Amino acid sequence: MAHALSLGRRGLGQTWPNPAVGCIIVREGRVVGRGFTQKGGRPHAETVALAQAGHRAQGATAYVTLEPCAHHGQTPPCAAGLIQAGITRVVCALGDPDPRVAGAGFAMLRAAGVEVITDVMQDVALRDQAGFLSRINNLRPMLTLKLASSFDGRIATSQGESRWITGPLARRAVHGMRLTHDAVLIGAGTARADDPMLDVRGLGQVAQPVRVVMSESLNLPLDGRLARTANQVPVWLIHGPNADPAPWQAIGARTFALADFTPKAAMQAMAEAELTRVFCEGGGSLAASLLRAGMVDRLIGFTAGLALGAEGRPSVGGLGLNRLPEGPRFLLERVTPVGGDVLAEWASAP
Repeated sequence: MAHALSLGRRGLGQTWPNPAVGCIIVREGRVVGRGFTQKGGRPHAETVALAQAGHRAQGATAYVTLEPCAHHGQTPPCAAGLIQAGITRVVCALGDPDPRVAGAGFAMLRAAGVEVITDVMQDVALRDQAGFLSRINNLRPMLTLKLASSFDGRIATSQGESRWITGPLARRAVHGMRLTHDAVLIGAGTARADDPMLDVRGLGQVAQPVRVVMSESLNLPLDGRLARTANQVPVWLIHGPNADPAPWQAIGARTFALADFTPKAAMQAMAEAELTRVFCEGGGSLAASLLRAGMVDRLIGFTAGLALGAEGRPSVGGLGLNRLPEGPRFLLERVTPVGGDVLAEWASAP
């Protein structure tokens, strides 16, 4: 199952709206088939693994990280494929809460006489599937907030200079993190100040994340890099009811008008558009609004050995806190040196 889970993680950020699943087929103690969900969500992991196993799947065990689907979509049900291939035992890490599945995959397998064992390494699978599960259960994608700051918590000088606070290895690590998310989110201030691309570079031919900007009035530069590349890499704009999206629609951007321009409404709109994992790269005002709304599931912090002082711009805007217990609290998972910087990874407290 650990092998299957590691395969499934290869698809993170590449398979939405489908979950990133891994599958290993074992016969007589030997792995005869491996697979993970391919770019765009198809073919599914089980289909890939069964194709590799061929006739050797007869009488074998399939280790699958998520309950095999039981419904007819663009492809036949994976549960039926396992049955037809002669799989006699399925070991699964996690049930699928999607109403189209939700136990039906396990029921189909058992009805065909296949032995089913569930909840193997479930804790790891829950982390890997956090985005997919959040979209189904919480009606919003999982959100990772990334901050790159000086030792004293600043993201720019008083004049707005921010390139580069962290070093090249930290910036490369951020590209790897973008790769494992469906979308990269920024606020209007960051779009105007930094003119970012928000794509994945230097990691081969990959599915690029959707680039999302939250801007209530859509006061964004139409001559910036996001606008110039909107017909090459998707750009989505989330805006308020009084903004004019027509110029952006004309260059290929997808727009979402919110009657209630809030982080919660924006996250719901992204979930309805089938995003499961969103990587927020600021700026400070957007970070603060997401934290205030309780929308942050994971916190990624790169810290440089640099001090910018009180004049510098803070990494997080005002939260309106009066008492220490009111501050959003996260649990430290890991601290890693990255070149000359330090990476800290945190998870939201239960």
